[in-house]
Amino acid sequence: MAVVEMSKLNLIAMSYDRDKILNALQRTQATEIKLHSETEYTAPLTEDTEALSERLTRGETALEVLLPRIETYYKANKIKSDNLGEVEISYHEFIGAGDNAQKCEKLIEQLNTLLDKERELKAELASVERLISSAEIYSHFSGSLRPENTAHTALRLGTLPSQQKDAFCAQAENIPLLSFRFMASDSDSELIMLAVHRASESDMNDVLQGVGFASCPFADDCTGEELYNSLKEKKREITKNIEKINSEILSFDKHIKDLKIYCDFLGFGLEKATSAEKMRKTAATFLLEAYVPEEAQPDVERAIDGATDTVWYKFSQPSEDETPPTLLKNNKVVKNFEAVTDMYSPVNYREFDPNTVMAFFYSLFLGFIMGDVIYGLLMTAFGGFIYLRQKRETGMKKLAGVFAIGGIFAVFWGFLFNSFLGMNALPYTVMPDAKDGRYSLMGIKIPSVLVISMLIGMVQLCAGYVCRAVQCWRRGDIRGGIFDGMSWACFMVGLMLAAVGLVEDFSIPSLAIAGGIVAGASLLLAMLTAGRKEKFFGKFTKGFGAAYGVINVVSDILSYARLYGLMLSGAVIAQIISGFVVTGYNGSSPFLFSGNAGLIILGVFLMIVGHAFNLAIGLLGAYIHDARLQYVEFYGRFYEGEGELFRPLGSDMKHTRLELSETN
Repeated sequence: MAVVEMSKLNLIAMSYDRDKILNALQRTQATEIKLHSETEYTAPLTEDTEALSERLTRGETALEVLLPRIETYYKANKIKSDNLGEVEISYHEFIGAGDNAQKCEKLIEQLNTLLDKERELKAELASVERLISSAEIYSHFSGSLRPENTAHTALRLGTLPSQQKDAFCAQAENIPLLSFRFMASDSDSELIMLAVHRASESDMNDVLQGVGFASCPFADDCTGEELYNSLKEKKREITKNIEKINSEILSFDKHIKDLKIYCDFLGFGLEKATSAEKMRKTAATFLLEAYVPEEAQPDVERAIDGATDTVWYKFSQPSEDETPPTLLKNNKVVKNFEAVTDMYSPVNYREFDPNTVMAFFYSLFLGFIMGDVIYGLLMTAFGGFIYLRQKRETGMKKLAGVFAIGGIFAVFWGFLFNSFLGMNALPYTVMPDAKDGRYSLMGIKIPSVLVISMLIGMVQLCAGYVCRAVQCWRRGDIRGGIFDGMSWACFMVGLMLAAVGLVEDFSIPSLAIAGGIVAGASLLLAMLTAGRKEKFFGKFTKGFGAAYGVINVVSDILSYARLYGLMLSGAVIAQIISGFVVTGYNGSSPFLFSGNAGLIILGVFLMIVGHAFNLAIGLLGAYIHDARLQYVEFYGRFYEGEGELFRPLGSDMKHTRLELSETN
């Protein structure tokens, strides 16, 4: 539960050693280059990245097309390969990709040439298929597609819409010296051959135009059958060529690993070239500043010393006006919840890391909302399965971890509520019924679980004020921690005691008095000390503002009613589904014990689909509203955020992962 302390590295070395030093720093995975401050007698260091960027784009484009195609081919043929996913390699394999640059560039060029040719053939195939579609009706015509006119007769060959056939025949009777014959037809068109005397050609053209006649689009000096067969043959030839090219593309599967390593190597090269903009230079040297975790400082020292002898460097503490990047050091459980905080805003380097505390409350609330033993077991099983299958620390893996841990809390709450897919399976129930349970609060009947959810919320708000106190004490502000943190934490404790005392079912009225005294005294202390840094009038307004802030506190407590609402909706849906299928609902006979095969099958379907839907919708709502409670109600007490995550040089690899044994 800590933000890792950072050191600042200042380094000066010969310009010709820059690449070796950056490679060494990348191997440590512990150095983030920062913008170097302006230094006398130095100039900005720049490097052209256009050519490198183009090479990387070509390589990535080729892989984006190649990988899905090979993956589909492997699945269809049940071929297993470790190269389709993330490839684990040694550092020497990664750096050695530079020696294979010529080979990989040639492979990429060949692959892109094949892909371009394939695109051309597919475009040609689409064109031929359109021609085949148009020529199909002419395949029944054994005469020439270019009928020749005579001195006194005009010949026309073409198609007209089938629905216009009768209209044409009716109008053709009024045209003298016209002869026509329908040669073939399909679902939409009629193939027609017309012969007319020159004197009536104009009248014929008017009629044909009115009925949507289309002249034969083919000018080939052959029969329709010959044209159609030649087009079909051309299609077969193009298809064969496409298949041949596809086979050649699939043959690149043996080069996937090399291409992945090379593309990541190019990406690292581009990152080095881009990071040059953050450095300074003299005539013969370059200057670099970077942030390094203090615990990794010995590794970085060994890496630099191993790269070159002509180098000067030192480590120092970042100045107060600097804000180093944030690197958190949490256990495997809490690390999953860092993604929740990062969606809001990463932890600031100079503040208290709240993820451990937040992880507990997030899991507690997630489990409370789901509140069912079977749902919790499913969350843990599926979440754990996805978590274990993901090798890299991706967002999906962390989300799966959050749900898996939340599932454990859901099992805990499920036992307390005696809920197993919405059914009571235990002979006892610790918690009141979510739907019908009521507490009497000052004579008013209030849903019991609503009261419990707001009491849980008060506990988190109290923890938020304690975190605020810790934040102040870490910065040496002892009085701020007491007056702005602990006094309000005591106020929340007083409110909780008073709320419990006012619930008549608990029969502890003395708690209401004790809680009122604690809350009142704490609020008075907060009011008197709120303006301690202000002058006379400011002290009064600050104190009044502190008293007015109680309204916001009450509003925040009411926000935790959403826990009850989400939990109740999921519980009721689960009860209805299981009621119809297993226990009977409102006196009806349960489907599973009806003796009707159709109802039994329907019951099994409802249990699987209904509860799966309820679990999915419940998780979606719980994830969103649980996060909202952390961001607004909890973090609103103390959290500053606006940090930038630590991103070491060369850590952003898309296709490969360095073996840990090789990087340490």
